[in-house]
Amino acid sequence: MSATSSNTINPPAMSPTPKAPSFMSATRITYLVLLALLLAAPVIGLYPVFVMKLLCFALFACAFNLLLGFTGLLSFGHAAFFGSAAYITGWFVKEQNWTPEVAILAGTVGAGLIGLVVGAVAIRRQGIYFAMITLAIAQMVYFVCLQAPFTGGEDGLQGVGRGNLLGLISLQSDTAMYYFVVAIFVLCFLFISRIVNSPFGQVLKMIRENEPRAISLGYQVDRYKLLAFVLSAALSGLAGSLKTLVMGFATLSDVHWSMSGEVILMTLLGGVGTFFGPVVGSGIVISLQNLLADKVGSWVTVIIGVIFVLCVLAFRKGVVGELQAFRDRRKAAARLAAKQA
Repeated sequence: MSATSSNTINPPAMSPTPKAPSFMSATRITYLVLLALLLAAPVIGLYPVFVMKLLCFALFACAFNLLLGFTGLLSFGHAAFFGSAAYITGWFVKEQNWTPEVAILAGTVGAGLIGLVVGAVAIRRQGIYFAMITLAIAQMVYFVCLQAPFTGGEDGLQGVGRGNLLGLISLQSDTAMYYFVVAIFVLCFLFISRIVNSPFGQVLKMIRENEPRAISLGYQVDRYKLLAFVLSAALSGLAGSLKTLVMGFATLSDVHWSMSGEVILMTLLGGVGTFFGPVVGSGIVISLQNLLADKVGSWVTVIIGVIFVLCVLAFRKGVVGELQAFRDRRKAAARLAAKQA
């Protein structure tokens, strides 16, 4: 009986396994193709500065998605981390002549420390109260950047150089700077993926889905949320630091509340809780801004707003989220058809 029972149990357990590797391989192939496209972008004629700007905001959106999509915390103040790191990096490069990698590290650490302070206060509340606390503290950071003497006030920090990487490799060339940004983006994307797929990431998903259950299982939820907040803030700061070196300036728009709204828009447009959704959303927003800014001026924000409303009404899960849902429905239909046959 034991042999018979083992024969009847094993086949159902083994039957789904051939499908999983094919899906994983398809995902990996897609990422490899996109990576090859990124590496070949300067050769095929894509404007490097535009792609670098897109990657900076894509990293910003991925960092925000780590907090919203995988932890369930909606922050209205992420511009504080993005903009403060931009100012810190720009000041160290311009005024102290620091090398770019050290200045970027300083901006990232500075954003992480600010995130630690903001998170320690904000995670004590939930829902709209959490969002309003982050917005209020972000506005305080904005006024500090406006009034502090080293930030340049309303003019911001202009003429920030790119310097020499490790004191040896010049980043003045758009091509050299481009591959530096691509390398950091890819590493951060893999880092975020590793976080989400780790046991720590599984706890974050549990907190997002059912926080009381996570508490009942003995997890110190506030510590997990605070660590997720600090990681998101530090990665957002890294994006802001890179943006300063790419564009050569840091301005009040980097730390303004509208920047927080913009990263929320990117994440929702691409798909909250998906790995590649924030990248797609940032690509759509930055591309529209680049294409329409010279043609319609300030009306570009209205156009993006209309697109966002249409997307929310028609594609509530975002572009990537709806594609994944469509794939899952097809898989479910195929399994149902196989059972009926």
